[in-house]
Amino acid sequence: MDSIWFRDGESPRKPRLSRERIIEAAIALLDAEGVNGFSMRRLAARLGAGTMSLYEYVAAKEDLLDLALDAALAEIEIVTDPDATWRDVLTRQLTHSRKVMLGHPWIPALVGTRPLLGPGALARSEQIFAALDRAGLKGPTLTAAVSAVSGYVHGFVAEELAWRSRFRDPAAEAHLRDQAEQLLRDRASDYPALAKTFRAGEADFDSGFKLGLSIVLDGIETRLSEHPSAPTP
Repeated sequence: MDSIWFRDGESPRKPRLSRERIIEAAIALLDAEGVNGFSMRRLAARLGAGTMSLYEYVAAKEDLLDLALDAALAEIEIVTDPDATWRDVLTRQLTHSRKVMLGHPWIPALVGTRPLLGPGALARSEQIFAALDRAGLKGPTLTAAVSAVSGYVHGFVAEELAWRSRFRDPAAEAHLRDQAEQLLRDRASDYPALAKTFRAGEADFDSGFKLGLSIVLDGIETRLSEHPSAPTP
């Protein structure tokens, strides 16, 4: 993959624009139009510049997607409290990750397809890996734990964004939830567990995310207690 992060020494030739200004405009365009609506022509129009002038600062559209994604990920909080436990670090970073992704709804569409090797992304990955390494996870278990928590956050937010884009009217959303519960009551003999336990009207993204993240972290904590190793000082 020919990623911008593998190339050194690239610098804009002309000061009329700036890479920083272009990245800022790229993020604004992605926020407004999403990945499918992003193009160099539209970005140039937003900047009041010629399309070809952008190529004085980046080699390709893919470079801009990488740069915009990394700049957006850099908005995620870095936990600086030296006394924070591994669980505190992950909870705070991942909770803020959801907030940032909701503010930039195009992030989930890119994180699985772009090399997350920019300074913003690497600093956030470093914090999670370091916290779990200090807690005592090692090797494949550490990698799997990071994958589990990141997969939970990205999957949850992607589903949340899809739902929010479909149901913008709270009344329409409440009506659908009522219909879902009624359907399960009507088919209780076919789906007894769902009819007994599922309460669509009680669903709430904020509390659901918090509880789900807690369950994922409980699993990591169980693994640590079952397979203890000396934490890194």
